[in-house]
Order: sequence, then structure tokens, then C-alpha cells
Amino acid sequence: MFRTKWSKIKCHHTTLSIALAAAFAVTYSGMAMAAETPVKIGLLEDASGNFALPVIPKIHATELAVEEINAKGGILGRQIELVKYDTQSDNTRFQQMARRLIKNDKVDVIFGAFSSASREAIRPIMDREKQLYWYNNQYEGGVCDSNVFVTGAVPEQQFSTLIPWMMEKYGKKVYTIAADYNFGQISAEWVRKIVEENGGTMVGEEFIPLSVSQFGQTIQNIQKAKPDFVMTLLVGANQSSYYEQQAAAKLNLPMGSSVSVGQAYEHKRFKAPALKDMYITANYIEEVDSPASNDFKQRFHAKFPNEPYINQEAANAYDAVYLYKAAVEKAGSTDMDAVRKSLESGDICTDGPSGKVCIDPKSHHLSHTIYLAHVKDDHSIEIPKVWTDIKPYWLGEAGCNLPVKPDNSQYTPSSPPKKA
Repeated sequence: MFRTKWSKIKCHHTTLSIALAAAFAVTYSGMAMAAETPVKIGLLEDASGNFALPVIPKIHATELAVEEINAKGGILGRQIELVKYDTQSDNTRFQQMARRLIKNDKVDVIFGAFSSASREAIRPIMDREKQLYWYNNQYEGGVCDSNVFVTGAVPEQQFSTLIPWMMEKYGKKVYTIAADYNFGQISAEWVRKIVEENGGTMVGEEFIPLSVSQFGQTIQNIQKAKPDFVMTLLVGANQSSYYEQQAAAKLNLPMGSSVSVGQAYEHKRFKAPALKDMYITANYIEEVDSPASNDFKQRFHAKFPNEPYINQEAANAYDAVYLYKAAVEKAGSTDMDAVRKSLESGDICTDGPSGKVCIDPKSHHLSHTIYLAHVKDDHSIEIPKVWTDIKPYWLGEAGCNLPVKPDNSQYTPSSPPKKA
């Protein structure tokens, strides 16, 4: 009988050991599979088309950040897989590829769009699907959207610094020429607002279709209006021809911009003095001389030696990947709701090419260092002034508080959100 009982105990012990081993194997297998499953970042950017020139550095910066993170073990031990499509500066294609990334590729997050029109073409899709979406671009501001995070600078960071400075230096009569779509229209509204608040006068304003490349009449209109300086909010390959044409006509007026130089590096592409006395405010340009910037430039050019210029959108895209990484690691998951809560915690920051940047929980935009860059006669750059840690304050002051009040609207200076 003793032998029989011992046999039963031994058998039970063996069965338990097998069960525990099997459970461990299943758990280990699940952990291994989780580690092997990549973090999928969907990328929708214009590698070709009208906006390709400023977008290609942005794509490259995203690839650089992904490569660096993967080399150090990825995110939560998982490698990043970049699923990218060339949207060809075509908004219909943006919509098609956005749906593909969500439905077919099942990405964890989407980065993408250069123009505001492209962003607005896909934003309703992101909102409908509750897809986490990053717009890594300077833009006209005002997007208060629970699903959208923005790394680029906005008017309250660029125009509130640039325009008063130029009015003090050159005078209070201002003429604006702007691209004729939501970026140019809303940016021009910001210019009007800030000029008037500082006691200035708008002596002219024109909206130029993206297809226009001849500016003879516009130059004549500016000459008649006699402004102290011109705000140029021009976008794309066609409209950039304005700069050589105004120089040939000897317009000889200072210019201000939130997009020129910092995006499409016109001071490098055109012969002097086409950009003479252009002043721009940007959160990054290649000419920024700091340890963080110089380190970034060295790594960027080592990977992409033929890239002609590192623009501000490259810095914005690079920062976005690291901010997303920080948010996922804080959340402990790529679950979109968990990552949103992490991003809205108030302590998601990264040290990027322009220094430390942090997500503002209320508006989902970034704080920025803003550089005032002056294009001199020979097209070299000087930086006469730097504003540090400029918050994306306008949406918050107007009532955008996304952790408390979900929204998916875009507001302008003339139609701010109601206070909560």
C-alpha cells in the first residue's frame, strides 16, 4: 500500500510539474511574441509632388530617429516598423493611404502631411477611427483635436515674436501675400490681428493660388501701397519664384515669414540678393549653432550626405518619434487611449535639435525655442534674437483643454472656442 500511495504522489507531482512547465511556456511564448511584434508607425508624406522639396528632409529625419531607437532596443523591447507611402502632394491619395494604414496595415500611430489642406483631408478619418495622429509641421494654428498631436510651431509662437520686432525696426505699414488655402488665409488673419494690436496698419493683402508662378501684378500692387515691409506666406515650388522676381523688380523691401527659409531653404536655392532682408521665425534651421543642433546635423548628414538642407520640419519629425517613444514607455503599451493619457500627463518631453521640447496637455502642441533668422545680402544667416520656451498659449487661453473637454475643431483668431 505504501508503494501505491507513493506512486500516486509521484504521479501527481509529475503532472503538476508538466502543467507548470506548460503554463510557463505559454507565458514565455506570449512575451516573446509581444517582443517580436513591431511597433508600427504609419508615415504619409510627399516624397514627390509640389511639396516634396521641404518634405524629403522630414522623411529622412523620421527614418533617422527610427534607426537610432531600433539600434538601442526599440520601444518596450519592440522594434519600430515604418510603414510609409508617398502621398505625392495629392489630398485624395492622402485619404486613400490613411484608410490603408488604419484598416490594412493596422498601425499604432500615423505621422504625416505637410500642407494644412492635406492635414484637413485626413483629419476627419483620424477622428472617425479615433486614430492617434501626429502632424509634425509648422502651420496656421488653431487645431484643437483629441486625436491630433502637433510638433511644429504655430502663429502665437512665430508671429507674436516676429511682427512686433519688425514693426519696431522698419515701421507699421504691412502688406501680406499668402497662399490661397487655409494655411495662408488663417495665417494672414493672425498677421492682421497682431499688426492691429501693435498699432500698425494693413496696407494690402493678396491671396495667391498655389499654381501661380508669375508675380508682376502683385509686385506692382506692393509698390503702389508703399508698405514698410511685406509678409510673405508663400508655399510650394511655384510660389517661391516670387523672390527672384521681386529682386529683379528692385522692390527692395524687408520681408517677414513663418515658412520661408525654415521650410524650403530659399536662401540656399536662389542666388543673392533674392532673399535679402528676409526675417523669419522658426523653431529650428540648420544654421542654429548649439551643441544639440551640431550633434543632430552630424548624425543626419552621416546618414544622408546628399541632403542639401536640414529644415525645421526635419527637427519636428525627429522630435515626434522620440516623444511618441516616451509616451508609449510611460503608458507601458501602444494602446492608443493609454498613449493619449500619457501624452496628456504633462511630463512628456524630449531633448531634440533645438533643445528641450514638451507636449502641452491642453492643446496637444509643443513648447518651442523660437529663432529670429535674418538673411543678409549674401544670403548668409544671422540670428539676432532667440525667444526660449514659448508656449502654445492661445488655444489654452481660449478654452481648448482636451483632457477635460474633447474636441475636433480648428479655431481662428476671429472664432475662438468658448471658455469651459
